[in-house]
Amino acid sequence: MSETTTAPTPGLSYFKGHGTENDFVIIPDPDGRIELGPAQVARLCDRRAGLGGDGLLRVVRSARDEAAAAQADQAEWFMDYRNSDGSIAEMCGNGVRVFARYLVQAGLAEPGPIAVATRAGVRRAVVAPDAADGTPGEVTVDMGRATLPGPDSIEVAVGERRWPARNVNLGNPHAVAFVADLDQAGKLFDAPAVSPAGVYPQGVNVEFVVDRGERHVAMRVHERGSGETRSCGTGACAVAVATARRDGVDPAVTQVPVTYTVDVPGGRLSITEHPDGRVEMTGPAVIVAGGTLEPGWL
Repeated sequence: MSETTTAPTPGLSYFKGHGTENDFVIIPDPDGRIELGPAQVARLCDRRAGLGGDGLLRVVRSARDEAAAAQADQAEWFMDYRNSDGSIAEMCGNGVRVFARYLVQAGLAEPGPIAVATRAGVRRAVVAPDAADGTPGEVTVDMGRATLPGPDSIEVAVGERRWPARNVNLGNPHAVAFVADLDQAGKLFDAPAVSPAGVYPQGVNVEFVVDRGERHVAMRVHERGSGETRSCGTGACAVAVATARRDGVDPAVTQVPVTYTVDVPGGRLSITEHPDGRVEMTGPAVIVAGGTLEPGWL
């Protein structure tokens, strides 16, 4: 979508949700009538002057948005995802879980399987029924297949420290580095340096990983366009894939699925990679608030 200075519909409705504390502003726009430019998205995601969020999810029917029209026969709903700085991103794993949770809570879909169109292709989610006490059921997302493009000589640097990193793509790019201590990653307000230059022309999400136990790791992440976030779903999947290769348990080789528990600052995710390459992510997703913006605020 192009930048616009025209304010959206007065009294714009919004919701707020999070998945392992990776939080999002949700803008319902079923008929594709709302035009949000980068500056408006950034204002909505501003944590002091706006609603606050690591990103924004616009909920629109696939057939009503040219970016997803080709997927309309596979998925009714398109997750138009934007980073908190207003830039467009291909995918967001936690975002898909929150998006699916919103569809169910809003009565736009039933618990169970839900297809979601994204710029990285259709992602299939399964929303578990709520528990007897009302606790929202977890959401599992088929994240598709990871690719591990070259080169093999990628390095990540923070200050004077440098680490080798693995290039993993899950519809968006990741550089995964194993470190001795997560504090070595620093504050992660600014993007870590990645070399060689030109490997990630559109930027990259950088994950720092430590071991916590057998098939159990913890991570911190700098998300391009957002800075350090409390969680990153595609990042957790990239970490699990990279760790499986490091541990010599590539499912494509062993023909046995492998599951890793991945701790993030905002909670815990379970990531399973199957022999056919499919990566599934399971974790919580919660809608915490909803309301209406003051007319003309944007």
